[in-house]
Amino acid sequence: MSSPTNIKSISYLKSHAAQISEDLEQNGTPYVITQNGEASMVIESVKQFQEKEELIAVLKIIAMGEKDRLQGRGVSAEEARAQLRAARKHRQ
Repeated sequence: MSSPTNIKSISYLKSHAAQISEDLEQNGTPYVITQNGEASMVIESVKQFQEKEELIAVLKIIAMGEKDRLQGRGVSAEEARAQLRAARKHRQ
């Protein structure tokens, strides 16, 4: 993870919320907000948040698939292709 470049205090957030919102929309770089000198929150655009949530969902699906594979509950690519061919043939 790269080090954050937009580190601002909570008082800056309070007085510049609209500017921060515009900046997030334009360049997308998240803001780290500090309180009493300690990082307390990260503000990011809705687009970034949605992309991150989608990525997390995909990673969870991959992890579940890998868990199934390790437990022997998967099928080989050849078996999957054969199942698809059989299903197509059955529909025709």
